[in-house]
Amino acid sequence: MIGSPSWWRGRSLQVRITLLATAITLGCLLGLAALAANKLEPLLVDSVDGALKSALGPATAEVAAGQPLTGASPVTVRVLDIAGGPVDGQPPSGLGADQVGLLKAGQPVQTDGVRWLGTVVSAPDGSQRLVAAGAGLVGFTAAVHYGGVWLVVVASVGALVAGLATWLVVRMALRPVARMRGSVRSLPPGERLPLPDSHDELRALAEEFNALLVRQEQAKERLRRFTGDAAHELRSPVASIRVQAEVAVTNPDPELAQETLSDILTEAERLSALLDGLLTLARSDAGEIPPGEPVELVSEVRAAVGRLPAGAPETRVSSAVAQAWAWAAHAEVEVVLDNLLRNACRYARGMIVVSVLVTRSSVRVVVDDDGPGIAPEHRAKVFDRFYRVSDDRARSSGGTGLGLAMVAETVRRRGGTVRVGESPDGGARFQVTWRMAQ
Repeated sequence: MIGSPSWWRGRSLQVRITLLATAITLGCLLGLAALAANKLEPLLVDSVDGALKSALGPATAEVAAGQPLTGASPVTVRVLDIAGGPVDGQPPSGLGADQVGLLKAGQPVQTDGVRWLGTVVSAPDGSQRLVAAGAGLVGFTAAVHYGGVWLVVVASVGALVAGLATWLVVRMALRPVARMRGSVRSLPPGERLPLPDSHDELRALAEEFNALLVRQEQAKERLRRFTGDAAHELRSPVASIRVQAEVAVTNPDPELAQETLSDILTEAERLSALLDGLLTLARSDAGEIPPGEPVELVSEVRAAVGRLPAGAPETRVSSAVAQAWAWAAHAEVEVVLDNLLRNACRYARGMIVVSVLVTRSSVRVVVDDDGPGIAPEHRAKVFDRFYRVSDDRARSSGGTGLGLAMVAETVRRRGGTVRVGESPDGGARFQVTWRMAQ
């Protein structure tokens, strides 16, 4: 149905702009036509009154001087006495007593299609005379009617012309967009849209589209690399579990079977941690962000330290404040702290220090260890997925290469930052900054 929202949304941009511009133009012109039509009748009446006043002035002077009237058509000038009787030797004027009274008062009157305007003047003999000037209004009503009709016709034609002009202008303006759409259809992989010479909205659109292509290719490359790395990482523990299970099944020695089962459990735990990390990163890539809330970091840090396994290096918590509130989510903070502490436990020699620092607008958690540290050439890559400074796949306590990647992604999507540097003890220092909860 025309006029329904679905019909309107189904039209092209050119049609919608044209219809909208035509409707607005037609409304404005019809409003102006109605205003002009309302002013047409007073304008014509004022024009007649102006002609009557122009004729009345000389006639009044002639009567006051006792001279004969020299008025000419189309204005009729009559000289009457105070009662309205003719004193100019012409037939009665046809004016009634009420109308004569209005003329003596200087008010215009209209009778039998004639408009009159009069004034009282003293003749040379001292008598009072009413000098009246009249003009016919033949065709006055028709002029007002047809004038209004023609104003409406002109307004309609003007709206149609404006609509046609809008159609042509919009068509010309959208022609480069149509060419860009054709270029997009035939754009080979890895290519970019050519940028127009003009620095306008179309060039900005092309630049944004090219930036989108870059992000899409980067995401595709990350997905390809992530899929390959994930498949490689999953293959290792699965193959190890299978081989060790086959050994346990084929070897009847209970002691060897028990040792093999212990190794299988270790590999299964590593596989479980790897799958949990992959699931967390997949949810992050899908844009799943839990609602933010104030989280007290000092207590969260102490709870994370309490979750460290037995035999972990000595861990000390340092904070100048009793409470430090950050804007995050409890699950996010737990993922960040657990992964940072597990990473520090893997490399620390004997001491880990976790500090909570508060500034005016942010809260920072700093994790220092006394391990070998991270060389500067590796610091920019340690937050990449499956990146390892050293290959520790054979170690039973080796990581999956996803912990620091989860830390960086979790903090980044909440608007925070993660940095890595050197601790005062020569080990690694990881700094995580969250926005302070207001």
